[in-house]
Amino acid sequence: MKHFLVPNMARLMVAVGLFLNVSQAFADEAQLSAGDTAWMLTATALVLFMTIPGLSLFYAGMVRAKNVLSVLMQCFTITALMTILWALYGYSIAFGGEGMYWGGLDKLFLRGVTVDSLSGSIPETVFMTFQMTFAIITPALIVGAFAERMKFSAMLWFMGLWLTLVYAPITHWVWGDGGWLGNMGILDFAGGTVVHINAGIAGLIAALVLGKRKGYPTSPMPPHNLGYTMIGAAMLWVGWFGFNAGSELAANGTAGMAMAVTQIATAAAALGWMFCEWLSHGKPSVLGIASGAVGGLVAITPASGSVGPMGALAIGIAAGVGCFLAATTLKRKIGYDDSLDVFGVHAVGGIIGALLTGVFAAEALGGTGFGSGISSIAGQVQTQAIGIIATIVYTGIVSFILLKVIDGVMGLRVNEEQEAEGLDVALHDERGYNLSA
Repeated sequence: MKHFLVPNMARLMVAVGLFLNVSQAFADEAQLSAGDTAWMLTATALVLFMTIPGLSLFYAGMVRAKNVLSVLMQCFTITALMTILWALYGYSIAFGGEGMYWGGLDKLFLRGVTVDSLSGSIPETVFMTFQMTFAIITPALIVGAFAERMKFSAMLWFMGLWLTLVYAPITHWVWGDGGWLGNMGILDFAGGTVVHINAGIAGLIAALVLGKRKGYPTSPMPPHNLGYTMIGAAMLWVGWFGFNAGSELAANGTAGMAMAVTQIATAAAALGWMFCEWLSHGKPSVLGIASGAVGGLVAITPASGSVGPMGALAIGIAAGVGCFLAATTLKRKIGYDDSLDVFGVHAVGGIIGALLTGVFAAEALGGTGFGSGISSIAGQVQTQAIGIIATIVYTGIVSFILLKVIDGVMGLRVNEEQEAEGLDVALHDERGYNLSA
C-alpha cells in the first residue's frame, strides 16, 4: 500500500503545483490594478491638458494678435477630429495586430475594446484613450510651423490624412506588437521618434511647401502676448509628467524615475537656452527660457524610462544649447519660415534626445537599458539612428505628397488679402481683441 500511495501522492502534488502556477500566471497576466488604473486616468488627463489649453496658449501667445483665434481654433478642432479618427480606425492601425508595418483592422471601430478588456494591468479603454491623447498632440504640434498662413479646410484634410498614413503606422513601428523598429530594439519610451521628430519634420515640410509669410523676414512679426506663451509652457511642463511617467502604464519605480528625470532635464534645458541667449544677445528672455524648457521636455521624452538623473542633466543641457542654435543660427542660415520653431525645438530636440538615449541608457552611466561596454553603447546608438532616419524619410516623403495633393485639389494657402487681414477675421469672422478697448 505504501509503495502505491507515495508515488501517486507525489504525482498529485506535482499536478496541484502546476495548476497553482498556471493559475497564478494567468491571474498575474489578467489582473486589474486599481493603483495603475488610477495613475493612468490621471496621466491621460494630463496629456490632454498639454494640448488644450497648454500648447494652444503656448502657440497663441507667439503669433500676431490678428491670428490668435485661428491657432486656438486649429488646436481645438484637431483635438476633436483626432479623437474621432482614432476611435474609428487609428487605434486599430497602431495597436490592432502584429504586423511589421501596421496593426491591421482587428480593432476597427474599437471592436473588442469593452469595459472588461485589459491592456496589461489597466482597462484597454484607458490605454486607448491615453494613446489617443498622443495622437491629438502630435498633429497639433505641426500647427506652429505653418501658423498664420494655411487654409483651415486644407489643415483639416492634411491632419486627418497625416494621422492615417504617417502617425498611426509609425506608432505601430515603435510601440505596436510586431513593429519593426520595436523588434530592432529602439528605445523610445514616450515618443521621441513617434511624436517629436515625426511632427517636427512634417512641420518643416509644411513650412517649405507653403512658403514664407508675407513680409518674412524683413517685416517685424513680434509675439502678441508672451504672457500666454509662458502660461502655456508652464502647462506643458506640468502635463508632461503624464506624457513621460504615464508611458510606463503603471504606478511603479520606473514611472517615478521618469518623473524625476523629466524635471531635471527640463530645468537644465531651460537654463541652457537662457544662458546661450544671454551670452549671444546680451539679455535673457521669457520666450527663450520657455522655449528651452520645451526643448528639454522633448529631448528627455525618448529617454525617460531608461536613463538616470545625471544622464537627464546631460541630455537637458545638450537640448537647451542644440535647440537654441537650431532655432536661431540654423534657421537664419537656411532661411525657412517655421513660424514657431517646430522643427528647431521638436525635431532637433527629438533627435538629440533619441541619440543620447542610446548613450545614457547604458548601465555604466546610470541607465537601465543594456550593458555597459562601448560596443553596447555604439550598437544602441546605431539602432536609435536607424529609427531617426526611418522616421525622417517616411514622414518627410509622405507629408510632402499629402501637402502637394491637397494644394492641387483645393489650395493650401490663404490669399494675400486674407493673410494681411489676419486669419481670425478672414477665416472665422471673429476677433481675439476689442478694437474699441
